[in-house]
Amino acid sequence: MPASVIVKLYGLVALMFFLSSISAVRATTFDIPAAHITKIGNGHVLNATINYPLTPRVVEALDNGIPIVFFQEFKLLDITPLLGEYWQWEETMWQTKIRYELRYHALAQQYVLQDIATGKERHFPSLDGTLHALGKIQNLTLPPEHLVDNKHLTFALRSGIDLSALPTPMRPGAIISSKWHLTSPWTPAQWH
Repeated sequence: MPASVIVKLYGLVALMFFLSSISAVRATTFDIPAAHITKIGNGHVLNATINYPLTPRVVEALDNGIPIVFFQEFKLLDITPLLGEYWQWEETMWQTKIRYELRYHALAQQYVLQDIATGKERHFPSLDGTLHALGKIQNLTLPPEHLVDNKHLTFALRSGIDLSALPTPMRPGAIISSKWHLTSPWTPAQWH
């Protein structure tokens, strides 16, 4: 077999390995299977479900007492089509971020989920139960002043781990490791 054919085969095998590793990484990211905005009276509320499949590295850090900060980010966009669907002008009308700290309390054998802004804590006996509660957004009130005419408005949300909130010695390793990059893509909510 000529050397050029062998080089091409090795290149093809390397490319297949690389692509399979990318798909494996993408399979373990947070996702938002459902997000709906409902009109209630003069206002609108968001109901959404977020799945949090944690990697073994993140679970190990939690079990060793490292607090993990999750964020849920929301933005309201006014989208004006300029050339159909090919080119659009987006203006951010409103955006906010909610942050939650999750930590494991070894002595009580409980997971503690704290809303960082309010300080409100909830306790759970299992990690699955904690992640399920974290992923349930129910009746989140949206700003009424921006939602009068929602014809061209898109409401999008995403969730991830705030790597900058990790302890300083862990940050460089987490930033370069795919095991910590679990942020979901921006997901548009459906208007009902």
